[in-house]
Amino acid sequence: MPTYDVTVTTSASPEIVWKLLVDAASWPLWSKVDSLDTTRSVGLDPGGDDGVGAVRAFRTGRAVTGERLTEKVEQRLLAYEDAFNSSMRNYHAHIELTPTATAGTVIHWYGTYETSRLLGWVMPRYLQNFMQGMAEGLARYAQESKPTQ
Repeated sequence: MPTYDVTVTTSASPEIVWKLLVDAASWPLWSKVDSLDTTRSVGLDPGGDDGVGAVRAFRTGRAVTGERLTEKVEQRLLAYEDAFNSSMRNYHAHIELTPTATAGTVIHWYGTYETSRLLGWVMPRYLQNFMQGMAEGLARYAQESKPTQ
């Protein structure tokens, strides 16, 4: 089963990083997704603290993918699976946050998935690079947001 695995470190606290992760509306600000599709999302928290079971639909270009939150451990772990995704099946991802000794955060984002034989040639490299960009965008935005806690 193909995988991706990225790790980045930010000087932002786990609290700041966590707030960005659980608020689907913030993802277009720091990630590679273009927008949150609220018409296809289900169970979003109006206060920006999406819970287990929420489906967050993100548009990137013409594609819309849905991710269902499956596990949430405050400021430590956010896990999700595909709710709808035309290019992948059995997608499971985890985002683990670990505090650093200097009050920053290590962001470890990894996942497994299945895809078609045709996409199997390009998806591993594409998804590894895409998710690296996601994690780096989160780290950078959290760090820049730090003074406004």
